[in-house]
This record gives sequence, structure tokens and C-alpha cells, in this order.
Amino acid sequence: MTQVQLTALQMSSRPDPQDNLAIVAKLLEQLPAARPQLVVLPEAFSCFGAGDRAQLAMAEPYKYGEVQKQLAALAKKHEVYLVGGTLPVDAGERFSAASILFGPDGAILNRYDKIHLFDVDVADNTKEYRESKWTQPGSKVVTTETDFGVVGMAVCYDLRFPELFRALRQAGSQIIVLPSAFTQVTGKAHWHALVRARAIEQQVFIVAPGQVGEHANGRETFGHSIIVSPWGEILAEQELDEGVVSVSVDVADIEPIRKQMPVAQQNQFEVVQKT
Repeated sequence: MTQVQLTALQMSSRPDPQDNLAIVAKLLEQLPAARPQLVVLPEAFSCFGAGDRAQLAMAEPYKYGEVQKQLAALAKKHEVYLVGGTLPVDAGERFSAASILFGPDGAILNRYDKIHLFDVDVADNTKEYRESKWTQPGSKVVTTETDFGVVGMAVCYDLRFPELFRALRQAGSQIIVLPSAFTQVTGKAHWHALVRARAIEQQVFIVAPGQVGEHANGRETFGHSIIVSPWGEILAEQELDEGVVSVSVDVADIEPIRKQMPVAQQNQFEVVQKT
């Protein structure tokens, strides 16, 4: 089977994980009926605006945390593949920003820890972001075989590093999930261009949900959750407000694009990961 429903949930997450899980549960009730379905939550869906120190305090053990248990139950209830955006997972002195993929039976299929951390200065209400102070970066390129194709995993700021997306393509990815929380300033300038570029370059579908609105800590996020085709077309978009954006695709549509424009075979450069 190569037909799949791709779905992104756009959220304006609060500081309390239980409040956010209630929002996720409500949004999942709006899903299209089609199965199989891949549903992706935004970055930091479980806690936004409480501060990094609070996220460290609520970091869960992998596979045994309460948020993970509830996500597993929701995936099983709705019989969907569910990507739990990112949530803080215990990594010692810092936490991992872990994106966890659950199967339709509620089982954990894979985990990706955000590799590229958002250490930048931005002309917005927050001004300075230093994600690495509290977050342990990941190092592994993560893909998962599913009933409908190979899913690769990335998170938000990873979008600015095309080498990761090429590595995901080389590892077999046909769909890449990109839970995000772009700032209002950087999102307005770069979001659509970067997501479409990564999809075009690697000839993959990209499911890119985002956070939206002003959060408890004053941070403003861009929203505009999108699903993009291997040709770079925006197939569906949720511009503002919380909501569900979804589209049915055939993963087999990738093959003629890759055959007619064989960029992977023609590329004269190799990607080497730093150690």
C-alpha cells in the first residue's frame, strides 16, 4: 500500500502538559476517516512557555513517561501513526528534545533527538535563544519503515541544514516529518521557502506542523503548518489558529519525479557527518 493520509496538527501550546494533551485529544477527533494515516504534532507540543528549567524538571524517562503513555493510547484509539512532536526526555544534566513515532497499535516505533539546536539572536520579543544550554543534541539520522513508505525525522531548526535532509533521503526516506515552532520573524522570512526547498531537493513529501500565536512566555510563533509534495507544491496549509490540516497522497508519485530528474544519482558531492 502506498496511499496514506498525511496530517499536521497546529497548536498554541501552553505550559501544562495535561492542558496540551487535552488539545491534542480534541484535535484528533477531527481527523479524516482514511487509514493508514500519519499524524504529526508540532515541536514542544507538550510544554511551551514554561521556560527551559521547567522542561528539564518535567523530562520523562524514555518509554515510561506519562506523556508518552497518553500519546500511545491516543495513537491506538485512533489507529494512526502519531509523531509526538518533541517532548523533554531525560538525558542527565540536560534533556533531549525527542520526537517519538508511535504505531497504530500504540507501540513506540522510533525516536529522533533534535540534532541542530536553536542558538541564535532574533529581532523579536525573546531576542536571544540558547537551546543548547538545556538541551542535549542528538546525533543519529532516523528513518522508519511503515506500511506506506519510509518516514524520516527532523525537527524545526534542522530545516536550515540541507545535509541532514540529504542523509535522510540516502537512508530511504519518502516522507519527512518536521515538527516545528518557528518564530514569527524567521517564519515570515524563511518558512515556506525552506520547507519547499528541502522537499524539492530530496524529492520527498514533507509534513511540517507548527506552533502558532503568542505563548505564556511572550514568544510569538508563526504557524502556517504545511504539507508539501516532492515537486514543492503546498498541498495543504493551516495559516493561523489551532487546527487540523490533512491531505491524501500516493507515495508512489515520488518515483516518476525521481526517475525524470535523477538528482540523487547525478550529485557529485558526499555528505559526511561530524563526529
